[in-house]
Amino acid sequence: MIIIYALALLLAMLCIVASARLLHAGEFRLEHDIIYRREGAPESATGGGPVTPANPDEMAQSRELTEAAAKMNAPVSAGIKRLLDIAFSLSLLVFLAPLLLVTAALIKLDSPGPILYRQKRVGYGGRVFEVYKFRSMITNAEANGPQYAAVKDSRITRVGHVIRKFRIDEIPQAINVLRGEMSFVGPRPERPEFVLELEQEIPLYHCRHLIKPGITGWAQVKYEYAASVEGARNKLRYDLYYMRHFSPLLDLMIVLMTVRVALFGLGSR
Repeated sequence: MIIIYALALLLAMLCIVASARLLHAGEFRLEHDIIYRREGAPESATGGGPVTPANPDEMAQSRELTEAAAKMNAPVSAGIKRLLDIAFSLSLLVFLAPLLLVTAALIKLDSPGPILYRQKRVGYGGRVFEVYKFRSMITNAEANGPQYAAVKDSRITRVGHVIRKFRIDEIPQAINVLRGEMSFVGPRPERPEFVLELEQEIPLYHCRHLIKPGITGWAQVKYEYAASVEGARNKLRYDLYYMRHFSPLLDLMIVLMTVRVALFGLGSR
C-alpha cells in the first residue's frame, strides 16, 4: 500500500512540476484565441464579433456584472482566491494520488486510447485553453463533430460512467488551476463551438467570461446536467448569481457541497 501511494504521489508531483512555470494567474498558452471581443479587448481570431447588450435592462445587468467581476478580479480578492485555488488543487492531487493511479490503470484496461485527454475550452476574457480530464469516452467519440454529452450517452465507457458519476474525471483540471487558466470555483468552461452559439442565443452569456472558469461552481452543484441551449440558459442564472454574491466563504461552501456530490454521486455536471 505504501509503494502504491508513493508511486501515485510521484505521479501527482510530476503533474505539479510540469505546470510550475505557469503557476501565476492570468498566463495563457493560447492568448491569441479570443472567442468574443468586448470594448478595449483584443480582436477576435476566431471570427466572433463584439457582444453588445440588446436592451436597457440587459445593459444595466451587464454593467452590474462587470462591476461584480471587477471586484472579484481586484488585487486583494484575486490574491485570496488564488491562494485558495493553489491550496485546494495541491490538496486534491496529493491526497487523492492513489485514486488517480487506480483510475489511470482502469481507464487503460477498459478501452483503447489515452488515459488523459485535452479539449479546447473558453476561459477568462474569452481566451481558449486546453482543459485536462480523465478520458471517459471511447476514442473518436466525436467523429461526426462536436456534440453535447448526454446523461445516458452510448459513447461513455464502463469506467467512464463511474468516474463521471463521482466527478473523478474532473480531477486533472487541478493542473489547469495551478497553471492559472482556471479557478477551483467558477463557471464551467464551455467548448468554443458551443460558446459561439450560446452567446448568440442567450443574453449575458458572455459575462461568464469576465471571471475564470472553475472545476466546480454554484451551477454545477445546484442544477441538473445541461445538454442543450435551454439547459445552458438555466445554468447561467446560477453562474451570474455566483458572480454577484462572490466571497471566499461562498467558495468554501461550494467546495464542501462538491465533496458531498462526489461522495454520493449526486447533483450535476
